[in-house]
Amino acid sequence: MSTKIQLAQQPEADDLLGRSPLAALVGMLLDQQIPMEWAFSGPYTIAVRMGRDDLDAREIAAYDPEAFAALLSEKPAVHRYPGSMATRVRQLCQFLVEHYDGDPGALWRDVDTGAEVLTRLNALPGFGRQKSQIFLALLGKQFGVRPQGWREAAGAYGDEGSFRSAADITGPESLAKVRAFKQEAKRAAKQKAEEKR
Repeated sequence: MSTKIQLAQQPEADDLLGRSPLAALVGMLLDQQIPMEWAFSGPYTIAVRMGRDDLDAREIAAYDPEAFAALLSEKPAVHRYPGSMATRVRQLCQFLVEHYDGDPGALWRDVDTGAEVLTRLNALPGFGRQKSQIFLALLGKQFGVRPQGWREAAGAYGDEGSFRSAADITGPESLAKVRAFKQEAKRAAKQKAEEKR
């Protein structure tokens, strides 16, 4: 079953995100220090370069580290820091193989509470609390994964009607609203820092 996702703003990349839990996790992992659309189109780029129509945690975990870094570094690069991100993607996949038999959906499938899903996401390599809360909100808002208390566990990212993260993007209009929110938050943080000087 596939979910309509519009995070990459590119049909093939969004289609992969909507049908592949691993692609969605990898997109979330890549979502730092680059534009969101670039991050969430990364899983599709990786799949194409591997000659696949989906990502497989076992295959990526077993991939030669240098070859995988080269794959992500090809122009156009998958990330601003393709080498370090290649390592992080492989670590994520190795963790999934070791703890979830390579099945990323097992992170949230049949889990009773949002707090437990958040705990599991927090344990993933490359996922801090904020990234985990955003992904939990994405699961609840767009993938229909709604264990008890998921909104509370996702914090402000779980708020209904908010436009603060990838979890709230359903098209170009909401993407613009999330961008505006982030710019305002950066501006406010900068102003606060200046006031402390």
